[in-house]
Amino acid sequence: MGTGSKSTGLFVTLEGGEGSGKTTQIKMLAATLTAAGHEVITSREPGGTAEAEKIRDLLVQRDGGDWSAIAECLLLFAARHMHYETLIKPALARGAVVISDRFTDSTRAYQGYGMGMDLQDIEIIKQKAIGDVEPDVTFIMDIPVQAGLERSMKRLSDEGTNKEQSEDRYEARKIEFHEKLRQGYLMIAKQNTKRCHVIDAAQNIEDIQTQIMSDIKGMLS
Repeated sequence: MGTGSKSTGLFVTLEGGEGSGKTTQIKMLAATLTAAGHEVITSREPGGTAEAEKIRDLLVQRDGGDWSAIAECLLLFAARHMHYETLIKPALARGAVVISDRFTDSTRAYQGYGMGMDLQDIEIIKQKAIGDVEPDVTFIMDIPVQAGLERSMKRLSDEGTNKEQSEDRYEARKIEFHEKLRQGYLMIAKQNTKRCHVIDAAQNIEDIQTQIMSDIKGMLS
């Protein structure tokens, strides 16, 4: 599937603010679908290809730089173009299920709602980079900001990464940014009710997984 493409697979994305539990749910979903006989590709943004992973370091690591919203947007779509053309599109064409930790909705939420970039400008850049492509289904993991940040910072602490390479550039932003981000995601969901499913990310992880599987099982051939 994959809106704007001629693929036959299923393109699933998980979105949400910091500490919303996307990674855990992606691992569980991939394991369940693989056990059911599906080819499953998991990826992340920014990232997914060697080129895009280099851009990731600039955007999410603590010492990555002080980018403006439009500069971040351009870097993200450069990475996304490579991610889609090199990894996602071929996988969907052969019928795989692609599960990505973030996609274009993250740019709309972070650089648009969070950092104040004009949303129409984001869509113009998107058209140049990937055209009309959108996921078949998007799960927006919603959690109160403070709870999500505490989760995220605990995870980063547990990982023990050195400070310069720690992926906490966005966590370090003021609480107001994260509140705008959360409301942005909820607005995206409201505007895309057929594609986006809001999940209460404060629930038990098994309950979340049951809800996600219930929502996508009818989309799988």
